Amino acid sequence: MSRTTISERGVVRRPEGGDETGTAYGGRLPRVLRGVALVVAVCAGALLSVGAFLGLYVRPTSDDWCALWKVRDMGVLGITADFYLTQNGRVTNAFLTGLLYSDDMRGPKLLPAFLVVVLGAGLFLLAGAALRALRPVTRAGETPVVPLVAAAALLCALLFFAGTRSYQVLLWAPATISHTLPSVIGLWAVLGCVRAARCGVRWAKTAAVTSAFLLGAAAGMLSEPFALVAGLFAVTVGVVCLPRFGWARDRYVSTWCAAACLGLLCGLTLLFTSPGARWRRAQHPQEPLSAERIGETFHDWWRLWQTIGGQWAYLGAVAVGALLGLALAAAGPRQDGGGAGRDSSPPADRDTSPAADRDTRRSDLRDAHRSACGLPPRALFRVVVLLPLPLIALASLAVVFGLRSGYGAAGWTYGRTWTSFLLPLLLVLCAYGAWGGHLVGRRLLVPWRPAARAAALVGIGAVALGSAVALVQPVYELSTSTVVRAVAWDRQNARILDEAAAGAREVAYRPLLIGGLSEPLFASTYERDWAAQCTARYYRVDRIHRP
Repeated sequence: MSRTTISERGVVRRPEGGDETGTAYGGRLPRVLRGVALVVAVCAGALLSVGAFLGLYVRPTSDDWCALWKVRDMGVLGITADFYLTQNGRVTNAFLTGLLYSDDMRGPKLLPAFLVVVLGAGLFLLAGAALRALRPVTRAGETPVVPLVAAAALLCALLFFAGTRSYQVLLWAPATISHTLPSVIGLWAVLGCVRAARCGVRWAKTAAVTSAFLLGAAAGMLSEPFALVAGLFAVTVGVVCLPRFGWARDRYVSTWCAAACLGLLCGLTLLFTSPGARWRRAQHPQEPLSAERIGETFHDWWRLWQTIGGQWAYLGAVAVGALLGLALAAAGPRQDGGGAGRDSSPPADRDTSPAADRDTRRSDLRDAHRSACGLPPRALFRVVVLLPLPLIALASLAVVFGLRSGYGAAGWTYGRTWTSFLLPLLLVLCAYGAWGGHLVGRRLLVPWRPAARAAALVGIGAVALGSAVALVQPVYELSTSTVVRAVAWDRQNARILDEAAAGAREVAYRPLLIGGLSEPLFASTYERDWAAQCTARYYRVDRIHRP
């Protein structure tokens, strides 16, 4: 029996019981979408579980050696003062380092699991908040939980494993404190701002604004790259959300952004004027700003984006966003032919030509956008769609300029610092995918387009799943190198401890390289080998040497 009928005007009508696609999660397409999203979520979750478990095999290297003995001998406040007076001025960084290394390597071993859980939960909650803000687009009360989980898990996996320095981004505590943790803090700060706005209570908004200032000040003394990126985004959002432009009903968002920017400025000022920062600048005198230096910075910036663009796995962010958009289209109010819930049988005096139908759909969309945002769709398109990518490009250029100033010509290769703008990039790509997937889904949710639905779902699902599968090899290599080094390090550590306990004042140490990091005995002379000196202090011996 046919499940659809044709009216006299040639309009396809559904029977009262619904068609094969359904209106929500009861149809065939939503079930298949959930299945594809579940597979992606399981694959990405398995990769993240491996990364979190690898934290148990983290062993000291590079800056770890200095942090371990300083926290043990100086305490948390002692290493904080040491950073401010003699190292780099990063007070928040030093304080967190002191807390993390208070129990030897227990904290660094648990930090990867903490980052995975907190970042994944933050992304999931942020996506849920965005969907609630866009409730006119979706059916009230229905949230595609499985696609949301898949999106959050895959974005986390891409951030940790798709870059050039996976070990440093996830497993090496000094880098995660400086460059991964700030992005997590910023994400949860935004969630706090959104929560306070939804609460509608004055004291909650006041607390959110105060917290934005305090967190901004702490972030300014935690990571310069993150402070640059966060400050640029906060200034832009604060200006755009001024009530005079019609985006916001009050000044809450602009005030929150202003408080965050003021906190970042205060933190950076304290860092820049610290004795430790002055000492560090003296070790690397700044080159005068010239056309040649600007050209070299742009060249480094271009090479950075070539490296990022060469990793096709980042397309998974767009694909998983498209899955989410398709799920929203399947869950939202539907009309035949991709409309927004209008009756499929038009009145007799209504023009049913294709051109008139397109004009009606555009009018409905304009009304929905005006009711939701108070802006015409053209301004909404220009600001929401076109602005994020130029901001990310500008933020990455600022980071590259800072890296070249602090570390020289090779500074742009320090992939651990890219996290500050890679996380916003992944979020924007996912949002673009969700927008496109929703548009495509609304046009395919009709009974006579099953082949188009299947083709779109297969293509999008293949890219999302392929992105997760592409990360298997780097995770395998990361696991192998981390575990092998841990076994060799434990064996060498036991020997050194036995020799030191027997009274030896000089012990042999074999460098165990991992993650592109410096190991003891890397310098040409022992006097310049800070890692070897820190290792000797950690073992309480006078000197270490190669076997």
